Amino acid sequence: MRSLTWGTLFLLSLIWSTPATGKELSPREIYEQASPAVVMVMGYADGSRKGSGGTGSIIQSDGLVLTNAHVVIEEQTGRPFARLSVFLKPARVTGESKSDLSRMVRAKVVAYSQPLDLALLKLDGVTEPLPVVDVSESGRARIGDRVVAIGHPEQGGLWTLTTGVISAEVDNFNGVRGKHVFQTETGLNRGNSGGPLLDDEGHMVGVNTAIARVASDGLPITSISFSLKSSVATQWLREQGVGVGGQGGGKGVRGIDRTDLIDQPASSVQPQVKPAQPPQSDLSLKPTMKPEVAQPAPVRPYNLDKLISDREKAEADLDSMMSEMRGRMKGR
Repeated sequence: MRSLTWGTLFLLSLIWSTPATGKELSPREIYEQASPAVVMVMGYADGSRKGSGGTGSIIQSDGLVLTNAHVVIEEQTGRPFARLSVFLKPARVTGESKSDLSRMVRAKVVAYSQPLDLALLKLDGVTEPLPVVDVSESGRARIGDRVVAIGHPEQGGLWTLTTGVISAEVDNFNGVRGKHVFQTETGLNRGNSGGPLLDDEGHMVGVNTAIARVASDGLPITSISFSLKSSVATQWLREQGVGVGGQGGGKGVRGIDRTDLIDQPASSVQPQVKPAQPPQSDLSLKPTMKPEVAQPAPVRPYNLDKLISDREKAEADLDSMMSEMRGRMKGR
């Protein structure tokens, strides 16, 4: 056998010592890989036409879903909503709520932490394995890394993809010990809460949790959003008996007093922003031009309040029908 040269040995040593890395995916590939395991979550009380909505990630194929606590906990009672509806992604999102939200399953809360703003749901009636989001425990995500988010932003589309980077890291967010977050300029809005922040390999590195939209003086804020680090989520899941990517199950509902304000609505402060005006030079050149007429706001692709109201009415009608049928059977 011919002996290896030093150059060949050096090259082989470089190959052997190079760590194996996963394939970097395009945003489209990440979306195609992860979005089937992303769900829409709606919570509402019996007899109420108001509730909460957000996003969740299926983390086990038997129907365990990770989301934010503030999506499924009723603010007035501090307890889980009486009714939870979870919608699975259709084969193709069309923008028509009737078809996009046709795959509905009921769910229940099995564990939650309000300080960490995490909740674990169990879907009812799962008869076949569901797609899952791979929750990363690597801790490799760093400032400047490319990330994407999938969710249902208010006044946007269902199963929306937005892209950006990790902007900063913040430990003990809002003074909660152990609540470590990424700041990101990835586009997030109400409705993205509880959804996944994914790295360029399609692994979840964060749970989208909070947004900053208006400063104390009313100045609009943009591109400041926060995602709970996946390492915090996986540690909490282990405490519930859930191993990421393995077996385990929730241990029951945990009630912890809320200590932080999450996803504060931007509508709490309404800044006065003047509409953009045409350049003065244009006005002098065209003194007879007609003033621009403000166009009506576009119809929002989905209205959360209406969806909750329709869902609550459907549930009430179903309960009434079932009660009537049971009464008829007893009367026979």
